[in-house]
Amino acid sequence: MSWRIEGQYMETCNCSFLCPCLPSTLKAKPTEGDCKAAVALRIDKGEKDGVKLDGLSFIVMLHSPSAMADGNITVGLIVDERASGQQTEAIQAIATGAAGGPMALLAPLVGRVAGIEKRPIRFESDGLKFSVTAGNLVDQACEGFPGGARPNDPVCIDNVLHPIGDRLGVALATRSRFDAFGIKWNDSTGRRNGHFARFAWAA
Repeated sequence: MSWRIEGQYMETCNCSFLCPCLPSTLKAKPTEGDCKAAVALRIDKGEKDGVKLDGLSFIVMLHSPSAMADGNITVGLIVDERASGQQTEAIQAIATGAAGGPMALLAPLVGRVAGIEKRPIRFESDGLKFSVTAGNLVDQACEGFPGGARPNDPVCIDNVLHPIGDRLGVALATRSRFDAFGIKWNDSTGRRNGHFARFAWAA
């Protein structure tokens, strides 16, 4: 095992709640015709080839012109500005799938890699509420739903195809603004889609 990271993930996208990508295994057309998403991960504990990554965050920006399974996806990477050169290289290899792992499954669908930016990333969580900012590039938040059978556990969608994992909390995006790598979105209606989950990646 050359690397491992674990921590907390959250994302928002431009789809109306609930995003059709997950129940269709990425084959359904997004509700707005295309998909714009900011997938944020906070590494609570991790390393790659001896390089510690604890406490760093990164965001994978995505734009799919139609159903994600059709490919031609544009991706860009935002890395915590506190990351050293070695840490940035490690995160870039993990986030792009170059080092294997879950993101390598998405790589065949990527048509363009738009680049990498470094910004101060702030990732906060409080119960079922999550928020992430990355300088002037991303400002997003979502809130999950307490379960009916077990109120202390969130409502989740299970057995899904997603690089984070096969079980994700469902949420409404209370704030979803990004302008990075030509991917622009701005919504605060509280009717758009969000997800969150703990994650553990390794390769």
